[in-house]
Amino acid sequence: MTDRSADNDDEIERQKLGDRLKEARKYLGLKQEEVATYLKIPRTALTDIENGQRRVEAIELTRLAKLYRQPVGFFTGEDEASASLPIDVAHLARRAADLSKTDRDELGRFAEYLRARSKAKA
Repeated sequence: MTDRSADNDDEIERQKLGDRLKEARKYLGLKQEEVATYLKIPRTALTDIENGQRRVEAIELTRLAKLYRQPVGFFTGEDEASASLPIDVAHLARRAADLSKTDRDELGRFAEYLRARSKAKA
């Protein structure tokens, strides 16, 4: 792999990471200023992170994952199953994992009901 190719791959990965971070922040209804204050960085630095223009330090990513209630692997793409899901669906899946088997079965039936209702409306 050439240096130029590696640089391009890094840019793409930073952009994906930034997109996931921005989506998680917005899903939780947090403002950039609030998150920047939590991280103790300027808001412009957070903007650069979300735009893929600034690298994220490991400690920053760990703190963001904690704040956004997601595993670090979700943001880095290492947890492909979660990373490929919309943020709200991944959040629901993690919450459902804590339910009893009976409750998860009931949740599944409710999801099927909602899907059927949605199809009937269409």
